[in-house]
Amino acid sequence: MEYRDFGSTGLRVSVLGLGAGQIGDARLDETEVARLLHFAVDQGITLFDTARGYGLSEERLGRHLGHQRQQLVISTKVGYDMAGHADWSPGCIRAGVDSALQRLQTDYLDIVHLHSCSLAVLQQGDAIRALQDAQQAGKIRVIAYSGENDELAWAVNSGLFGSVEHSLSLCDQRVIQQTLPQASAAGLGVIAKRPVANAPWRFAACPVGEYAEEYWWRWDTMRQRDPDLLPPGLEWQELALRFSAYTPGVSSIIVGTANPAHLHHNVSLLNGPLPDDEYRRLREAFHRQDPGWWVGQV
Repeated sequence: MEYRDFGSTGLRVSVLGLGAGQIGDARLDETEVARLLHFAVDQGITLFDTARGYGLSEERLGRHLGHQRQQLVISTKVGYDMAGHADWSPGCIRAGVDSALQRLQTDYLDIVHLHSCSLAVLQQGDAIRALQDAQQAGKIRVIAYSGENDELAWAVNSGLFGSVEHSLSLCDQRVIQQTLPQASAAGLGVIAKRPVANAPWRFAACPVGEYAEEYWWRWDTMRQRDPDLLPPGLEWQELALRFSAYTPGVSSIIVGTANPAHLHHNVSLLNGPLPDDEYRRLREAFHRQDPGWWVGQV
C-alpha cells in the first residue's frame, strides 16, 4: 500500500481508503463487519471515511477498530440530525462532534467535514467557527468540507479548511481544472469520493432508477465515441481507480464496500499511475462531452 502526506496537515493516509457507508447497514452481521474492517487494516488501509448519516458506521468503526486508533486516520462528517438543534447551527456542530467522539470511542477526530452544507451556511460562518472551537479544544485535528460545485470552490479558496472531499472519476472530471490546482497550492488534503463512478460497467444496459444511472450514460457515451478507450489488458475498475488515485493533487481515494473480496481486488488494482498518453486520452474523452454534464453526484 502506498502512503501520502495529507496536504500540509501533518497526517499521512493510505492512497486507498475505505468508504464506510455500507457497513452502517443494520442488516449486516456484526461478525462480518468486524472481519471486513480487520481485513482492511491488514491490507494496509489507514483512512476510514464515515459520517453521522451512515447508520451504524461510526459505532462499528469504534467497536471494532478502537484498539488500533493510533494507527488510523478517521474522517467523519457533521452538521445535521442532532435532536434539539437546528441543522448547521453551532449547537448542532458541537453536539455532532461530541456524538462522533462517543460513537467512535476516541478522544479526538482526525478529520471532520461539514457535510454538503449550502454556500449560505459556509459564508455565514457560524458552523465553521464551531468546528474551529472544537479544534482548539483538541477534539479535531483537521477541519474539512465535503461537497461539490460553488460550495467546494468557496471552501478551497477560503483559507479556513485543512482538507476537502469531493467527487472525482472518469465520468466526473471538472474538479481537475476547477479546484484541484487551488487545493494543492493551498496545501489542502484531498479525498476523492466515487472514484469508480458507482462502477457503471457492472450493467449491460442502463440501470434505470439505480444510483449509477447518470454515470452509466456518461461512461457509455465516452466509450461509444472512443471504442479503444479501455487499453488492452486492463479492466474498467483498474482504469478508473488508477485514473482517480494518481490525478495530481489527490491524497486518497475512498471506495465503499462490505465485501472483503471486493476490497482485496481494489487494492490489487492500484498498480501506479496510468501512462501519460492513456491519462490524456481519458481527459480528452471527457472534455468532448463535458459542457452539458453536472459536477458531483449528491
